[in-house]
Amino acid sequence: MKNAQVKQFKALNIALTALFAAAVTVLIITFCIGLPIYCRFFYYIQIKTLGLEQKTGWDYATIKRAYDEVLNFCTLPGGQFSAGALRFSEEGAAHFADCKVLFSLDFWLMLSSAIVTVALAVLNKLKIITILKPLGHRAYFYSAIVAVALPLIIGVLCAIDFDKAFEVFHTIFFPGKTNWVFDWRYDEIILVMPEQFFMNCAIIIGVFLVAISAGLIVADVILCRRDKNRSMEGREE
Repeated sequence: MKNAQVKQFKALNIALTALFAAAVTVLIITFCIGLPIYCRFFYYIQIKTLGLEQKTGWDYATIKRAYDEVLNFCTLPGGQFSAGALRFSEEGAAHFADCKVLFSLDFWLMLSSAIVTVALAVLNKLKIITILKPLGHRAYFYSAIVAVALPLIIGVLCAIDFDKAFEVFHTIFFPGKTNWVFDWRYDEIILVMPEQFFMNCAIIIGVFLVAISAGLIVADVILCRRDKNRSMEGREE
């Protein structure tokens, strides 16, 4: 009976360790994706750096208001689509309604993965469960490896052909739809959200993915060395 309980407990810890690693991976990715969405100053800076006022003829306040209203629609519950003083079509509004679904998905995945990560970490700290160390590494080490692989793959694809990568992205996340191909004559918002802006969003996501993942990997390596030294000291005693 004891052997059966031990096996069940071990199987539970393996499952919880896998769940913890998956939750950390999802948390890293969704958090980084959310950075350019929720940190609006990232866009505000680019109004000047991309020369949007000179290119469009609209002043800073008009451009900022248009972006804010689009983001309010995409990130807040309910509401009618608006682009400030800029014209938009029904198809353009429909595309941003699709974006709203994806933004909401990212937010709820980020929130739920954060809850799972914190809850399992606390239970592990209290020794109620045991988050295992596969091959001597902590679970988040593997989460970081998976998370850092994503921007590297995407970065290579974007470097080869950003336009094609952009098209593939929309084909995957907006299957069967073409309303993401904007005509500036009917959807003026595209003039203040140029391709370079989206490229910069991809860069900032990739940079933070790499930075956070590298930090977790380094932390694990340091802690593994500490554990090894403590183990050696214990043997000597």
